[in-house]
Amino acid sequence: MKSDLAAGKRRPGWRSATVALVGVPALALAGGVPTRTGIEGQALEEIVVSARRIGLVGVSRAASEGIVLAVQIEARPVLRPGEVLETVPGLVVTQHSGDGKANQYYLRGFNLDHGTDFATRVNGIPVNMPTHGHGQGYADINFLIPELLEEVRYRKGTYYAEEGNFSAAGAADLVYRKSLDEPLLSLTAGEHDYYRGLLAASPDLGGGSLLLALDYSSYDGPWKLPQDFRKVSGIAGYSRGTAQRGWSLTGMGYHGRWDSTDQIPERAVKQGLVSRFGYIDPTDGGESHRYSVSADGWSIEGGRGWRANAYAIDYGLELVSNFTYAIDEKNGDQFEQYDQRRVYGGRFAYQWPLAIGTVQGTVQAGAELRLDDIDPVGLYLTESGRRYQTIREDVVQQGSYSAWLADERQWNDWLRIEAGVRYDYFDFEVDSDLALNSGSTSDSIFSPKLTLVFGPWAETEYFLNMGRGFHSNDARGTTIRVDPTDGVSPVDRVDPLVPAEGVEIGLRSAIVPGLQLSLALWNLDIDSELLFVGDGGTTEASRASRRTGLELGVFWTPLDWLIMDADFAWTRARFREADPAGDRIPGAVESVASLGITVDRLDGWFGGARLRHFGAAPLIEDDSVRSDPTTLVNLELGYRFTPALSGFVTVFNLFDAEDNDITYFYESRLRGEATPVEDIHFHPVEPRTLRATLNYRF
Repeated sequence: MKSDLAAGKRRPGWRSATVALVGVPALALAGGVPTRTGIEGQALEEIVVSARRIGLVGVSRAASEGIVLAVQIEARPVLRPGEVLETVPGLVVTQHSGDGKANQYYLRGFNLDHGTDFATRVNGIPVNMPTHGHGQGYADINFLIPELLEEVRYRKGTYYAEEGNFSAAGAADLVYRKSLDEPLLSLTAGEHDYYRGLLAASPDLGGGSLLLALDYSSYDGPWKLPQDFRKVSGIAGYSRGTAQRGWSLTGMGYHGRWDSTDQIPERAVKQGLVSRFGYIDPTDGGESHRYSVSADGWSIEGGRGWRANAYAIDYGLELVSNFTYAIDEKNGDQFEQYDQRRVYGGRFAYQWPLAIGTVQGTVQAGAELRLDDIDPVGLYLTESGRRYQTIREDVVQQGSYSAWLADERQWNDWLRIEAGVRYDYFDFEVDSDLALNSGSTSDSIFSPKLTLVFGPWAETEYFLNMGRGFHSNDARGTTIRVDPTDGVSPVDRVDPLVPAEGVEIGLRSAIVPGLQLSLALWNLDIDSELLFVGDGGTTEASRASRRTGLELGVFWTPLDWLIMDADFAWTRARFREADPAGDRIPGAVESVASLGITVDRLDGWFGGARLRHFGAAPLIEDDSVRSDPTTLVNLELGYRFTPALSGFVTVFNLFDAEDNDITYFYESRLRGEATPVEDIHFHPVEPRTLRATLNYRF
């Protein structure tokens, strides 16, 4: 995915990134998301950073907060667009079905499913979908065009007033460029019938800049059942103004369809019924679309200003799956999850300088709203992809209304404090095909936040962070009375909002020239891990949980053409309430490690290698069944033939490891089996895969 968009206008070694680090207004450009990047009251200073990461000593609010620049993103091989999120240290992105389905995410001991506790935005537009047909907080970023990214801003934990729903484990803003240095044509071909073409340009128009891009790809994959994944993504944006004052309009579109090879039972492979890349049901698959329009405006001068954005989304998903195969001997166990919605929302933030005596500071206030008009969200039984029974079908109106306030000030030359509070109000209205499950409800939550930053001393800062966060539950679970599968059995309702309490201590240091280090020790308690089960149309309630972890990150530039980076995360995840079943949280990955080496030489050669490891996890509460660890190495090697033409080859899974992307333990039944069988079900990582890319700038 390396674009080399900047090459030709800068020296062919490290490509520079101009970043205002000191005194930048708190409403920095982050795709419509107000985020703090500096301390007011200091003189504005522009610094040219010639590495691939911004040094955040004196700037960040936590050891686990960070910014990843475009030049660093370009150096990372990605098999799927969602893997761009692995630039967030400790975050693992996998897949357990067809590539058109949202990725599976792991962070801080959470099996986040498809995004439940990790909030993601692209150009200020939220990606997570509440009350979704497949899973709460479903975050599908297959529409992303990685070459257009300007930066990824990430935050972990519950300590930020500007972060709300789905952000208990963390949040990321993926921000597109406003313009490109030159037009780009990129062509890629690879094994298993992978083909991709990208055309992007940003001509000047009427005193502003257009951003136009069209991205098409197709991929069958290594599966015995070709997934026939076809997708097209596009963007058309127009922006005018400067960093201090301006506006932009953006339209984005995506459509994809695919056939799925879902996870398979281990016993079927051992018995020779299927290969590791085989399938059980050949009629699984899906289709999805996402179209959006958004508008941004900003005006920031002298430490005072505002930023606003508004958006509208049209989204749809049809997903046909079969994870248990034939417990129903007559019809099989295939089902379809359907989601069709329109989403409307926006954010507004204002900041102003406010002194307390001689102590300078900045106050920020913000508000946001979101309305999801879901018509309908449904669950249907299918056979060979054709519906034959409706389990439930609902029309849902869900609204969220939020406000936040934060005060940040430098009390002396070694103490910086930010205190904030956030208020969120949600209302849910469910019109179900089963009248007993219809209804309306509402809930609200206050979330206090506190950050203390000590230093810097010897280019080292120390952090103490604490705060409350939350995630919402599926609206259907807040009004349910009876099990939709039989229409009779009583079902307990769930709380609409689930609080999470977090604390973190950490440090960030740049004391060694060329070396940046961060260390964080954190704890997160969640009152209840309640989850709407889309496969059955009901809600399962689990116990309160506690996660404690340690994270270490190192970024080193020993030579001007060489970068080495390493991240390590360890987590202990447990249920807090005693139960004979055990206290382990299924799917909680205990360790994650990443090691990268990147080369970008003056003689035109570039490339690198990256190792990604995620460790074993318990699959049931008593820890008697565990997944195996997964370790992959990706390699990239490229050359700039001319200032306009470059090419590179990428090898994914260099050592052809036979590891798994995902592992579950549950009951299923194959045709011919007398009774259902408890077994490990897995989706393998893709085998060694080669792709070649040519980029031409004109």
